[in-house]
Parts: sequence; structure tokens; C-alpha cells
Amino acid sequence: MDKLNRFFWFCSGAHIPTLEKYPSEQNKYTGIGATIFFTGLFAALSGGYAMYFVFKGDDLAVIFAIVFGFLWGAAIFNMDRYIVSSINKSASTNKQILQATPRILLAIMIGMVISRPIELKIFDKEIKERLKVSYLNGQRAKIDTLNKAFEKKYQVEFGRLNQQKATRDSLEKGIKADRQKLNFEIFGNKTTETSGVMGYGPYAKRKEAEIARRTAELDSLKANINKSESFVDKRKEFDGLFTEKLYTKKQLDSLSDIAGFADRNWALGQLKFNVDGTRDNNTAIAVTFIGLLFIFFECLPVFVKLMSARGPYDYAIADGDEVSIYHSKKDKDFHLEVADNIHETRVDSESSKKKEIIKGKAYRDLEKYDWDNEG
Repeated sequence: MDKLNRFFWFCSGAHIPTLEKYPSEQNKYTGIGATIFFTGLFAALSGGYAMYFVFKGDDLAVIFAIVFGFLWGAAIFNMDRYIVSSINKSASTNKQILQATPRILLAIMIGMVISRPIELKIFDKEIKERLKVSYLNGQRAKIDTLNKAFEKKYQVEFGRLNQQKATRDSLEKGIKADRQKLNFEIFGNKTTETSGVMGYGPYAKRKEAEIARRTAELDSLKANINKSESFVDKRKEFDGLFTEKLYTKKQLDSLSDIAGFADRNWALGQLKFNVDGTRDNNTAIAVTFIGLLFIFFECLPVFVKLMSARGPYDYAIADGDEVSIYHSKKDKDFHLEVADNIHETRVDSESSKKKEIIKGKAYRDLEKYDWDNEG
């Protein structure tokens, strides 16, 4: 237990030899250190999960995820440790808040970054369902676009084909009506267009001949329609329309499983809305609160450090810093004074040396001087 406490003290950035002298302060820094450690742990899991989806499908995806997760967690851990340990408790409350403000903003951003991949895992099932809907709608829109472009490209052919189909429908309707009239004539049903005399008479023969002629015309028209439709089908095959089909359930499952981080992140944002575009408040609140939970968790060590009263450990650290600063200044004065004395000694030595040189030169000049020829 003692080793675990010391580890959490290290995580909090506390000076362990000083903290050991004040038992009343140890629990506070154990809690701060544990929060920082678990924040780094969540960051490692979050970063590793995000990187796994970036390289999903690669043989080394798991290795990349582990390495990046470790590095990302270590970076967040180190940053949180610095943020908390750098708050000066000896300063005034306003100054502490001023010191903590940029650190809180940074903690909020870190919390948002950490929470996103974990949210992706929490809502994994819902994300896959939303991706399936998106992929299906996208494929349907693609097919519709291709069909519209194809119809525009072969507008003349489609116009002729539609006209032929309209004529065919009209002929079929007319032939059906004529057959009914023929039956009425043969069986003696009296109407405005039949004689009411049972039997196969002249009117029935004319009507049957007319039906045969129109049937032949209909058969010829159907043959032309079949040719036009065959031409259109060949052009569709050439333009690749037959290869574009709606995804099957198996294909949608496969696509949602291999979806990348960007697609999954987009789908997570879309969970706040229903498929019909209306807002899904329940899911939106759940996603928001999970994000806020990680942001609060990330800011918690800073808040604990700010809210805690200045204890004996803080006074000891402040006094130690003051003593260290004083020693530093005295060391500076010592080195400056030594430097001054050394400089003075060097100046005196160099001056004495120069004087001796000048004296020696003067003596040599005097020895060489011709005193006899002076007058």
C-alpha cells in the first residue's frame, strides 16, 4: 500500500521527501495522483482505440494501436501532472485562478479529445445501424442519379419507347372492348352497337376481321417495343447501370464493420437526430453528458488543487523555494565577488609584469647609451 501511495504521489507531481513529513497532506495528493493516473489510462485506451480504427484491416493494426495508445496516454499523463504541480498555492486566490484558467481550458480540450473515441465504443451498435442507413441511402441516391443521367442521355429513345407503350396500352384496351362486343353479337346480347340476333352474322365477321387486324398491329408494336427495350438494356449494361445494385444486409454489415474513424465520428454526431431529421433528445443528452463527464474528470485534479486549503506541505514547499532562491542569489553574489577579486588579481599581476618589462628595457637602453660622445 505504501508503494502504491508513493506512486500516486509521484503522479501528482508532489515532492515526495517533503510530503512524507506531513501525513495530513498525503491523502489529498494520493487522490490527485490517482485521478491524474486514471486520466492518462483512459487517454491511452481512447487513443489506442482510435488508432485501431485508423489502421483497421492492417496486420499491424493492433501493434500500432498499442504503441500510439501508450505514447498518447504518457503525453496526457505528463501534461496533467505538469498542470497540477505548476499551480502555486502560495499565491493569492485570484492569482491561482488566473494561473489555472489556461490549464482548465487545456484540460477541457484534452477531455473532449479523450471522450470521443470512448463514446464511439459505447454507442458502437447504434453507430453501425446509422452507418447502414447512410450507406443504403447513399447507394440509392447514386442509382437514382445514374438512372436520371441515363434517361437524359437517351431522352429521344425513352420518349419513343414511352409513346409506343402508350399506343400498345390503347390497342390492348380497344381489342378487349371489341372482343366483348363480338361476344355480345354472337350470343345475341342487344346493345347500341350489336343487333341482338344470336349467331355468327356479317357484323360479327367484320368485327372479328377488325380484331385480327388490330391484333397483328399490336403484335408488331410489341415486337418494336421489345427491340427498343433490348437496346435500352444493352446501353444500361454498357454504362454500368446493372452493376449498381442496392446493398444486401450482408454487405451493409461488412461495410459498417470496416468503417473508418471519420465515418464513425460522423455517425456519432448524427445519433442526435432521428432518421427523419427530428432531434433525438435522449441520445443527444446521453452523448453530451458522457463528454461532460470526461471533461469534468480531466479538470478534477485542477479543481481539487484550487479548492484545497494551503496546508503545511505547501508552506514547506514555498519556504524551500524561498530558501533555494536565497541560496541562488548568495551563490550569485559569491561568484561575482570571486570574479571581481580574480579580475583585480589579474590586473595587479599584469600591471606588475608590464612595469618590470618597461624597467628592464630602460636598463638595457642605458647600458647601450654612448656617454663619451654626449658632449
